[in-house]
Amino acid sequence: MTIAERKMTRRIGLCRAMTAALLFSAPFGLQAKIDGSEVYEPVAPTIDQARANILIARQLQFTHFRDLGISNELSGDVFDAYLDYLDGQRIYLTQDDLKKFSQIRTQLGSALKTGQLQPGFDIYNVVQQRIIERLQFALGVIDEGIDKLDFSSDQSILLDRSEADWEADTKALDALWIKRLKNAVLAQRLNGSDDETITDNLTRRYEGQLKRAYQARSEDAFQAYMNAFTGMWDPHTSYFSPRTSENFNINMSLSLEGIGAVLQSDNEYTKVVRLVPGGPASQQGQLGPADRIVSVAQEGEKPVNVIGWRLDEVVDLIRGPRNSVVTLEVIPSSATDETLTETIAITRDEVKLEEQSASKDVIHLKGDGGTDYTVGVITIPTFYADFQAMQAGDPDYKSTTRDVRQLISELEADGVDGLVIDLRNNGGGALHEANDLVGLFIDEGPTVQIRNSNNTVQVLNDEDPSVAYDGPLVVLTNRMSASASEIFAGAIQDYGRGLVVGSQTFGKGTVQAVRPLNHGQLKITQSKFYRVSGGSTQHKGVIPDIEIPTRIDKTRIGEDALDHALPWDQIEAVPHTRYFDFSGIIDELRKRHEERFSSSPEFSLLQKEIDFLKEQRAQDSVSLNMDTRKSQHEQIEQTRLTIANARRELRGEEPFASLDELDDWQDQQAADLDKTDEELDFVIREGGQIMADMLKLDSQMASIDEPTQFAAQAQAQ
Repeated sequence: MTIAERKMTRRIGLCRAMTAALLFSAPFGLQAKIDGSEVYEPVAPTIDQARANILIARQLQFTHFRDLGISNELSGDVFDAYLDYLDGQRIYLTQDDLKKFSQIRTQLGSALKTGQLQPGFDIYNVVQQRIIERLQFALGVIDEGIDKLDFSSDQSILLDRSEADWEADTKALDALWIKRLKNAVLAQRLNGSDDETITDNLTRRYEGQLKRAYQARSEDAFQAYMNAFTGMWDPHTSYFSPRTSENFNINMSLSLEGIGAVLQSDNEYTKVVRLVPGGPASQQGQLGPADRIVSVAQEGEKPVNVIGWRLDEVVDLIRGPRNSVVTLEVIPSSATDETLTETIAITRDEVKLEEQSASKDVIHLKGDGGTDYTVGVITIPTFYADFQAMQAGDPDYKSTTRDVRQLISELEADGVDGLVIDLRNNGGGALHEANDLVGLFIDEGPTVQIRNSNNTVQVLNDEDPSVAYDGPLVVLTNRMSASASEIFAGAIQDYGRGLVVGSQTFGKGTVQAVRPLNHGQLKITQSKFYRVSGGSTQHKGVIPDIEIPTRIDKTRIGEDALDHALPWDQIEAVPHTRYFDFSGIIDELRKRHEERFSSSPEFSLLQKEIDFLKEQRAQDSVSLNMDTRKSQHEQIEQTRLTIANARRELRGEEPFASLDELDDWQDQQAADLDKTDEELDFVIREGGQIMADMLKLDSQMASIDEPTQFAAQAQAQ
C-alpha cells in the first residue's frame, strides 16, 4: 500500500469512527466497522463464565481471609477498579461515557452475586470501541506527517493521569492524544532517531495495539472483570482463565525457562515483579523490578510492540529455546517519562538450582583501637529445596538450611568473629526452609504463626535443640526481601538473636491457595503470617534496627503500594527466648553508623543517586517544547554521567569521556555473565562494620561485669 493509499484508508477509518461514535448513544449492543476492512465484534459472556462467577463470589465471601460482604459500596469500588484496569491512564473514555455508565455503578454487586455478567461486558465493549477510535485517530495524525506537529509552544503533558479527570468529550481527547504523540516523537528524537524511523516505530506500535483490540475475546473481558472483583479482597487474590490454568503459574513457567522473571499485568503494560535469583535476567543485570515491557524482539527480527497484550501472550513471546537471545524494550522503573526506554538483550536459559545456592565470603575489618575483626558473609538468594531429590531419598539433596549449615562450619573454621546473613533481593521460597534456617541460630522454639480465615492459629516450631551458630549476627534486608525472608528476619529480631540492617522489607505476609472452578481457577488468600512477637509481617514488613537508604522507590514497590492490601495487625505473642537485649547499645551503633555514612564517599554517592531519582520521580509533567525538553534531557544525562564517573573515581578507574562511552560500557558489563566483583559491595561491608562495633561494645559492657556477651547469654537461656 502506498503512502497516499494508507492516508486515504486512515481518513475513511477516522470518518467511520466519528460516525460510529455518534451512532452509539448507549453502551449496549455495540458493533461497528471502524476502518475499511475490520469489524469489532462485541464480546458476550458464556454460561460457563456465569457459573464460575457465582462460585468465585461464594469463595470470596466464605473462605477468604478478609471478611468482606458484597454490598452497594463494594459495587462502586469494583466499578472504579474495573475502569482503572481498562483505562487506568484515562485516555480512552470521556465524561460522556462515564455518565452513561452511572446507572451500572450500583448494580454490579448484586449482578456479581448471581452471575449476571452483561453489565461488565457492556463496559468492556465500549472501552474496546473507544480504544479503536483513539488508535485510528493517532494513526491518522501520524499519516499526516509528524513534521506538522508543533514543538515550539509552551505546552506540557501530565506523566501520570491515573488521578486525573476524564476528558469532557472527544474533542478534548483529540487534543490529549496529539500531546501524547508529541511526547513520543520528542523522546525518540532526543534518543537520536530520525523522523522516518519514528514514524515507522509509532505506526507499528499503534497498528499492533489496534490489531489486539479487534481480536478481543470473551475470556479477556471475563478475566479483567473477575480480577477487578477479586482484587477488592486483596491484590494477591485473582482469577486464572483456563488457558492460564493450563500452565498454572505463569510466574513458575518464566522462572524455570526463558529469562527468569516474574511478570504481571499493569494496565496496558506487562511489568516485572521480581527477578529469579540465578536466572538469565538476574545475571545479565539490566532488567529490574517495576520495569515495564514495551516490545519483544527475537534474534534477527524486528521488535513486536506488546503494549495492550494479554500477559500469557507476552510470556509466550518471551519464551524460546535455550541459548537464543530475546531483546526487551523496557521503560525503566526510574524513568520519568514512559517514552524513555532501554533495550536489553537476554540469553534464554534454565534457572539452575546451584545458581540460586547460598554462598559465603570473608571480610577483614579494623574496629576502634586498631582491633582486627574477621566477619563471615553468607548470601542467600532464595529459600530453596530440591524436593525431587528429597522425595527420592537422596541423602545429599540440596536445601537452604543444609547449605548454610555447611557454610557456617567452614566460616567458623576460618575463625570468623561474627556473621552477616544477606537476604537482600530474596523474594522468599519454601516456608519450611525459613523455619529450619531460624533453627540454626536458636534452641527449640516457635518461628512463625499462621492465622487462617477461621481464626485458628498454627505455630511452626524449630524442634531441633542443636544450634549451628551462637555468635553475633547481622541480617541484611531491602525492599525486595519478602515472604520467607521476612519470616526469618522477623524471628531473628524477635529472639534478640541479631540485628536487622538495611531497609524496610516488602511486607508480603499472606498465603494463597489455588482452587479449581468449573472454568479456570481462583487463587485466593486464606491465611496470614505473624511473628512470634504477635505482629504480622503483612503490609509493614520488617523494620530494620539500623536503616540504610535504598534506590528502590517504596511508593511503587512493596505491599503497602498495592491497592486493597490486607492491613497490618497483631495477635497474641507466643513464648520465646530473648537471647540478647540490644537496647543498651543500639543508639551508639546507630550513631557510629551515621558517622560513617556522613564521611563515606560511597554512602554520599548513594544518597546523591537517591536524591536525583526522587527529584525525577517528583516531576508530574514534562515539557512539549523541543528546546526546553532537550535542555532537561541533557541535564539528566549529564547527572547520570557525573554519578557514574564519581563511582569510577572511588575505584581508581578512568572516567568516561561521554555518555556513549558509559552506555557501551554498561552493555559490555551486562553481556559479561562471567564477570566477578572482587570487592564486596559497601552495604555488606557496612554490615560488617556494624558487626565490628557490636563486638567492641559487647566487650566493653562485659568488662564491667554486665552479662551481655552473646555466647554466654545464649547458654544462660
